[in-house]
Amino acid sequence: MTKTVKDTTLFGYRTVLKKEKQHLVSQVFSSVASKYDLMNDLMSFGVHRIWKRWVIEYSGVKPGQYVLDLAGGTGDLTEKFSFVVGDTGLVVLADINSSMLKIGRDKLRNKGIINNVIYIQANAETLPFPENIFDCVSIGFGLRNVTDMTKALTSILRVLKIGGRLLVLEFSKPQCAFLSTLFDIYSFQILPHLGSLIVQDASSYRYLAESIRMHPDQDTLERAMINVGFCHTTYQNFTGGIVALHRGFKF
Repeated sequence: MTKTVKDTTLFGYRTVLKKEKQHLVSQVFSSVASKYDLMNDLMSFGVHRIWKRWVIEYSGVKPGQYVLDLAGGTGDLTEKFSFVVGDTGLVVLADINSSMLKIGRDKLRNKGIINNVIYIQANAETLPFPENIFDCVSIGFGLRNVTDMTKALTSILRVLKIGGRLLVLEFSKPQCAFLSTLFDIYSFQILPHLGSLIVQDASSYRYLAESIRMHPDQDTLERAMINVGFCHTTYQNFTGGIVALHRGFKF
């Protein structure tokens, strides 16, 4: 059977069948899960922690609210949200990858975070939750890995309450040519070597670099959010646009 454009998507720079991408992405994150936190610190020189603190600041989350940390991986954002919502609130750490989810669960439980966090393996495109349940949905460095971004954004909109907000923290387009060139050199020449040295897996980090380059820029992602129904959309560039935080509301 001949492949058509509607049947295919991008996996880094490769064009693959949509039905194959989920398995390919799963292989990547299963491979890197055990050293994921260490690699995040090394790759970003620890700056990812500052970016994630900004997510909490921009979220507007209050005690007693319900938060979905989607593609939450090893639980950095979940940990921060759990302190904000308190004992009367709830944070759902959801990830499609069981290896990442297990590491996140073990890490948070070892820190004594038990009462207001639950863990669910879930696909962002078909979220297994009722409509209008979450006050906030965050997705940090995960949107570029979904097979169909429009389906994922539509699914997120469905589970948000009226007045609820989505926050997307993701790599984006650097705002000056010099910074863009430096980031390319780092991503494609240094990052795979780090992956080989620390995780013994250069190819997974080569994919991650490619997926960053193929992810929509700031304005394109904002338009995608608007097109599925998000309102009052804004974005804030961090570190010269290497990373951007997009926010949109459901009304």
